[in-house]
Amino acid sequence: MQVYNNKADYKKNSLLFSALMALVGSVATYFISGRALKPLCEFSDRIEEVQAQNLSDSRIEESSVAELNRLSVSYNRMLARLSEAFKTQRHFTANAAHEFRTPLAVMQLQLDLYNSTEHPINEACAQQTIRMMTEQNERLSKMVKTLLDMSELQTVARDDEIALDALIEEVLADLEPLAQEKTIHLTAQCDTVTMTGSDILLYRLVYNLVENAIKYNTPGGTVTVGAVQQDKHIRLTVADTGTGIPEELKERVFEPFVRFDKSRSRALGGVGLGLALVREIVNVHGGSISVKDNPDGGTTFEVIF
Repeated sequence: MQVYNNKADYKKNSLLFSALMALVGSVATYFISGRALKPLCEFSDRIEEVQAQNLSDSRIEESSVAELNRLSVSYNRMLARLSEAFKTQRHFTANAAHEFRTPLAVMQLQLDLYNSTEHPINEACAQQTIRMMTEQNERLSKMVKTLLDMSELQTVARDDEIALDALIEEVLADLEPLAQEKTIHLTAQCDTVTMTGSDILLYRLVYNLVENAIKYNTPGGTVTVGAVQQDKHIRLTVADTGTGIPEELKERVFEPFVRFDKSRSRALGGVGLGLALVREIVNVHGGSISVKDNPDGGTTFEVIF
């Protein structure tokens, strides 16, 4: 009976001791885990406060915990990329608004003059108004079309097998009338090169580069287009003998609406989006593009796929 009673007491005491230890362990775990997770909770709260307007103020200081420190570094780098993306978007929006506002203001001014009672309406005035409105409308239409093309690049299939040398010959044939008008000589120096991509987009890329090389060339100049295979890369070049591009603008020339000679660009019918579209086409094909001086004078655009 004594052994039985001792076993019963031991069992009861063991249960009480286990319950007490579990309670103490739970309380200790709660406080320890809370202290350990406090930096993560603060990190989460800081993320909740992030807005487009306060990206620069939302950086997180480095943590003494190695894992959290790596997370903080990655987070701060992400903020920097987002900030740069928002800055580029704001810059693009401001430039686009300015470019759209100019032709609209010109059209409105012409309409105001046309409707003014101080100037009698005659056939010559009407023809001038119609001609100006048509020109500005064409300019706006070009900008809208190019912007739509840029927004749809990611959805275009890029699985065509393209003979790049044949595509270049096609572009040169299509631009030969413009070259003859400007007295520009077009030449191709291409190897037999095949690549996978979008036939439509690559045609547009080469067309834009060659068209620019013709428009901004000097009378009697040349435009040379080359395509060669170098190991696993394809090197496409478009070289002209024009006046060249200032050194400080070589990095910015691919930005939307950037022109180093605005009056000449508008006189030639440019809208400032041709090279921006070229860069986007190169990017979606996983390539790179750069601007160099042509040893013979002028500019060379080099694309590496």
